[in-house]
Amino acid sequence: MFDTLRGGILPGVIHEGTHFKIPVIQKPVIMDVRTKARVIPSVTGTKDLQMVNIKLRVLWRPVIESLPRLYRELGTDFDERVLPSIGNEVLKSVVAQYNAEDLLSKRGEVSDRIKKELIKRGEQFYLTLDDVAITDLTFGREYMKAIEAKQVASQEAERQQWVVKKAEQERQAVVTRAEGEAEAALIITSAMEKTGNAIIEVRRIDAAKEIAGKLANSRNITYLPSGAGGSGTSGGGDEPNS
Repeated sequence: MFDTLRGGILPGVIHEGTHFKIPVIQKPVIMDVRTKARVIPSVTGTKDLQMVNIKLRVLWRPVIESLPRLYRELGTDFDERVLPSIGNEVLKSVVAQYNAEDLLSKRGEVSDRIKKELIKRGEQFYLTLDDVAITDLTFGREYMKAIEAKQVASQEAERQQWVVKKAEQERQAVVTRAEGEAEAALIITSAMEKTGNAIIEVRRIDAAKEIAGKLANSRNITYLPSGAGGSGTSGGGDEPNS
């Protein structure tokens, strides 16, 4: 309540409802004390000198008991005069302590620190901040290109590691195969020393069976029956004399 006889704003707060005022002498100053949302944009630098665009959403409301002092010191447009100022101040001071990469990996921690610092600063201006959150976080073109190049290099390094592992596995397979063939050759040599050519004959018979089985299943092979007269002995000759 503004009172011209008592030197301006009265120290007490008059809440909503029906009240009396002295005409001409007293004039009510109506202030909205509901919780409001405000977005504070800021462009600031990180610890590693990267520029970042941040948008901060703040839910705020004035402290009702401090409305007379708030109006006396800042007027009715106190939110326009206070919130952008303290918001940018806190954002710049907190973001400057982190690298650009940490802002992504530690976003929750950064948001909590900004909230705590902003609540402290808001209390100095008779404001209560119910919630503070980072709604948008973008980097400059140069940093985005650097991130993309880093991802491409990382993918290429992983591909090269895969190629090396594949070559190592193939080398191990060749070594294992060669060791197996050498061991098989030693076994055959030892068997031949003990049994002579018997092992070779067994292998030849096995190979002949395998070839015969493949030929029997082939569609391009036709077997012709052999003639009985052509291969047998003739029965019309004279018997020898005794």
